[in-house]
Amino acid sequence: MTKIAGAQVVVIGAGASGLATATLLADRGAQVSVVDRGERPGGRAGVLTLPEHPGFRWDTGPSWYLMPDAFEHFYALLGTSAEKELELERLDPGYRFFPEGCAPLDIPHGKEEVAALAESLEPGAGAVMRSYLAQAGEFYDIACRRFLYTTFESPAPFLHLSVARRALLLLRLLSTSLEGWVHRQVHDTRLRQLLTYPAVFLSGEPRTVPALYHLMSHTDLVQGVRYPQGGFAAVMASVRRLAEERGVRFLQRTEATRILTTPHGQVRGVRIRREDGAVEDIPADHVVSTVDRRHSELDLLPPAQRTWGPRHFEKQNPGIGTVLVMAGVRGELPQLRHHNLFFRREWEKDFAQVRRPMRWDPRTDLASEVPWSRSIYVSVTSKTERDVAPAGHENLFILVPVPADPRLGHGDLHHPEASPAVAHIQREVLALIAKWAGIPDLAERVVVSRSLGPLDFLEQHHAQSGGAIGPAHTLRQSAFFRGAVRSAKVANLWYAGATTRPGVGIPMCLISAENVLKGMEGDRSCGPLDVSLR
Repeated sequence: MTKIAGAQVVVIGAGASGLATATLLADRGAQVSVVDRGERPGGRAGVLTLPEHPGFRWDTGPSWYLMPDAFEHFYALLGTSAEKELELERLDPGYRFFPEGCAPLDIPHGKEEVAALAESLEPGAGAVMRSYLAQAGEFYDIACRRFLYTTFESPAPFLHLSVARRALLLLRLLSTSLEGWVHRQVHDTRLRQLLTYPAVFLSGEPRTVPALYHLMSHTDLVQGVRYPQGGFAAVMASVRRLAEERGVRFLQRTEATRILTTPHGQVRGVRIRREDGAVEDIPADHVVSTVDRRHSELDLLPPAQRTWGPRHFEKQNPGIGTVLVMAGVRGELPQLRHHNLFFRREWEKDFAQVRRPMRWDPRTDLASEVPWSRSIYVSVTSKTERDVAPAGHENLFILVPVPADPRLGHGDLHHPEASPAVAHIQREVLALIAKWAGIPDLAERVVVSRSLGPLDFLEQHHAQSGGAIGPAHTLRQSAFFRGAVRSAKVANLWYAGATTRPGVGIPMCLISAENVLKGMEGDRSCGPLDVSLR
């Protein structure tokens, strides 16, 4: 019998962290209800189909399956495995890199393979790459064992011998930017971009993300990139199935409007508003909010019971915003792989474009001044999965970094037409891909296109500043500096998801769910739970 067996738990939000939290708690015997304003579970890991364009399907959110060990561990906690729940395919090469002014590069996985590529681009860089990736792997292991699967409610993460032995190097990695660390080791622009672009996965930029995050290169260059057939919608569906098997109740199209507390600061439930406007209070022994932390604190709690007020969030770096473009294209695109990265040579200009504050004034409506990054990501899942596009067609998912600022407006997925800024980016990014990838007639071959902008993320997900991923992983917004798992003001109020520890991305959301479970059961240990004790 666990400490939470029989407890009434309400989880706010049915994104990755909400689904994972609900499933883990229900597996331990809790009675769990999930409240979510969306039509279906999945949150930002959504899926798009269009009745007027049958045969096309797009993921509308996460698309890189990295940190496979985090997924495997999560499923193991539930008595199953990623192999049983998902149909995974390794991508080899992992992705295609389009550096401006240079020939495209196919990026392999494995230390020796990546070292050989580095040597071909810069004499002597092969040995440097081997050392870099070995160190990245070492710190990835330390992070998983000491700094990710923990609530940071004890000093234990810092007292282990593996941390003490590397304390001086750890301090250097924390006090140096990822950009600075990489630039000291390699000089070829392509290699520098290859090793620093993971900062974008962390909703940041190479000059502000600590060098400790070089461990991310271990995940894509050594562990390799996989693809779950059905995309991340299939991952979310698998977790939902496991949740329902354990009795989790889902209340979709239902808005959480207030976290209910006692005068003495104890959670007592959640007030909800159903689609028909009916209001109801759901009692709870524990509440877990997995939605944006700012929304949880400022909109769902009374002022006296907030851990942080408005000024805290005003000072936060909200991370990057994005314009997402989902396009269906007639004819095959042999120029592209499943994953594709397009990087401008002087990409500091791109980071300057998306760095706050935004200088563009939407009232001027000058499309040429719209701030957006020319370094972009393009996914073409039809390269790996044939039923996501009609025969003889391809599906493109394009991610364009922009300022996290809802003034840029919305796309045309949830509105009759896109705002002028988003529509401009939607057109221009297709022209950029056509030029760099050598597809001159790309725009003419687009049969359907839909987009999302920062305002959509604010409206659909209560995302702070319209950010797409979550707060940036700067030093002051990482590890124990990031939002805590437990509320400091309200007993039995917990937090999970991208805006809390350990951070952004689907694997981190799975880990945050496990940290909530550990917190509820009084487990202050570091490292993943022992699956043999489930």
